Amino acid sequence: MSTAKAEHAGAAGYNGVTGAAAGQQGYNGSGASGSQQSGGGGGSSSGHHLTYAGESIIGNGSFGVVFKARLIETGETVAIKKVLQDKRFKNRELQIMKRIHHPNVVQLKHCFYSNGERGADELYLNLVLEFIPETVYSMIKMYTEANGTGHKSLPLICVRLYLYQLCRALSHVHAMGICHRDIKPQNLLVDPSTHVLKLCDFGSAKQLVQGEPNVSYICSRYYRAPELIFGATDYTTQIDVWSLGCVGAELLLGTPLFPSKDSADQLFKIFHVMGTPTREEIHAMNPMYTEVQFTQVQPINLEKAFPTGTPADVIDFLRKTLTYTPTARITPTMALLHPAFDELRRKSAKLPDGRPLPALFNFTDLELSVNPSLNDALRRVIEG
Repeated sequence: MSTAKAEHAGAAGYNGVTGAAAGQQGYNGSGASGSQQSGGGGGSSSGHHLTYAGESIIGNGSFGVVFKARLIETGETVAIKKVLQDKRFKNRELQIMKRIHHPNVVQLKHCFYSNGERGADELYLNLVLEFIPETVYSMIKMYTEANGTGHKSLPLICVRLYLYQLCRALSHVHAMGICHRDIKPQNLLVDPSTHVLKLCDFGSAKQLVQGEPNVSYICSRYYRAPELIFGATDYTTQIDVWSLGCVGAELLLGTPLFPSKDSADQLFKIFHVMGTPTREEIHAMNPMYTEVQFTQVQPINLEKAFPTGTPADVIDFLRKTLTYTPTARITPTMALLHPAFDELRRKSAKLPDGRPLPALFNFTDLELSVNPSLNDALRRVIEG
């Protein structure tokens, strides 16, 4: 068991990473003897040292390693994401996370730096994060396996609840001008006892600046917006909305809506469901794309893509997210008012086990500033 010390960061915002085990976030305690450098953030450092004991690795990848750890002073369980830090640059993920304070975004508690095997020449940033045991991915997997069907979806109230909370997180993050750029079930943490959802993993996130180009090869392929596949570099935060729709479809199906082996196959899978985009839609996605003529495929009736009995309001919500023209996609704030979420506004609404729903209308000032004319509707509660 290794230990590490860090000063209080006073910051909020989180990123977790898909781990090797069923879509859980990962953390790693190797090399955990770190410098006691404060992370800064939403408040001043408390100046005292905190000690963490690494318990187990729960994920790793090209980003680094993530491990589960325990705060010695209080016994609190946390997650620590360890990434190699280029000394020439600030870590963009950390800078973004320091700024985000929202109930549906996982909290950054502290951060510290540590050296690698090569000593001072190898510097690592360790992000100490709120630990949440499950993800939307693992919840889907556990439910389908428990039912033995291989395709049975989560209870519909959970589908509505997870999508609503993701819309809230995106409404807040997008209002800050930040695009997450990797929305997928593995990056949506879930507390199974309350069904609170929190967006994590801001490793691909970026503050978008109008006129400043962005990389198009971004976002996990199954959830990648078509304008990215068409090579757009001036895209908007609406790429996250396409991913939101893909997550919603997966909640219903138990498997990805557009699984593929490469980018060309990804377009084929999208066309098979949504139809071939028109010339105008391709221009809206990327005006510079003039390379290929596509075989014309007619869209299917979206209802046929989902299990029999899927409510029309949920399908309509997905239709409004899975739209080729980015500006025609519903915005996260407007999505909160979609009829698909009316069930969550009912005073009688309960979780599948009969417990009350988590807090859903505790909007931040930033959320309420997006379109103040909608605020009364956002807070509306339905009797019965």
